[in-house]
Amino acid sequence: MTVEVKICGVNTPAAMVAAAEAGADFVGYVFFPASPRALTPAQSGAISAGLEGGPRRVGLFVDPADDLLAEVLATTALDIIQLHGEETPARVAAIRARFGVPVMKAIGIATEADLTAITEYAGVADRLLLDAKPPPGAVLPGGNAAPFEWRLARMARIGRPWLLAGGLTVTNVAEAIAASGAPGVDVSSGVERARGVKDAVLIRDFIKAARGWETPEPSI
Repeated sequence: MTVEVKICGVNTPAAMVAAAEAGADFVGYVFFPASPRALTPAQSGAISAGLEGGPRRVGLFVDPADDLLAEVLATTALDIIQLHGEETPARVAAIRARFGVPVMKAIGIATEADLTAITEYAGVADRLLLDAKPPPGAVLPGGNAAPFEWRLARMARIGRPWLLAGGLTVTNVAEAIAASGAPGVDVSSGVERARGVKDAVLIRDFIKAARGWETPEPSI
């Protein structure tokens, strides 16, 4: 199985091209004004239109109103809506039904007790993202360059395609995959040379590291 990789916080045409050329499966556009990676609907539309095909486009929202979702979808052909706020299972289901776009729900993990939310959302979301729960007082719900204890993911029955996020870098992603059993990973700050500025070399090396941990099948 090939590990899926999402490069989140893509906010320039150059970052989009770098992710595509490196073989990313997903790119994430952030629609949360507090983030240094935030985009307007017009900006995401221009970035997306500048490259036909390529990685699947994911729009990251934090407790979005329907008006914002509609505005973004009018400019950008999103393949997945990622909900990274306090959205309830009912709200996740309502967004999925209204807009007809698959939904990925982020779940913050800090302790074993947080795993109970997985069952609540697995029935309404198409995908899940297990991310480190933000520290107290954090402005951002994700992208804080902080990991959680990866072995906790192995304790959960997830039952949906999922990605691991939180503090992943070129140097620790292979260990994170091995410890968590994650079928895919999501990175943002770990492939930046400055806050909010993606680095093409780090993107390439991260994807290679994420996929290179697997032992090749023996040749016959």
